[in-house]
Amino acid sequence: MIDFKTFAHLAQIDLGEPQPKPTSVEGDQLEAANTLWTSEDGKIEVGVWECSQGRFTARRDTNSEICHIVSGRVTLHGPDGAAKDVGPGELLVLPLGWEGEWTIHEKTRKLYILHSI
Repeated sequence: MIDFKTFAHLAQIDLGEPQPKPTSVEGDQLEAANTLWTSEDGKIEVGVWECSQGRFTARRDTNSEICHIVSGRVTLHGPDGAAKDVGPGELLVLPLGWEGEWTIHEKTRKLYILHSI
């Protein structure tokens, strides 16, 4: 039998102790995450992530990512210089091959879904 999973309100999920963000390029960013579910084949991961103010680089070389912003405000910067502000309640998709930067304007929490190739 295949069953379903439910989780507490995303803003209330404990993410553990924040750690330094390895790809941070501005600010003393700290991040924390909690993986909520992983598919049996390991190709899909669902979790909650939070990061403090600052700027970091990101690459989607081996997976795509869907993000729902729970709280906070960010600006995404693409490689062509395009920028987009994203805030609470908004959904964003980072397709396979995307690279750019995130500017975190205030502590931000997101639900993420990673799909690996």
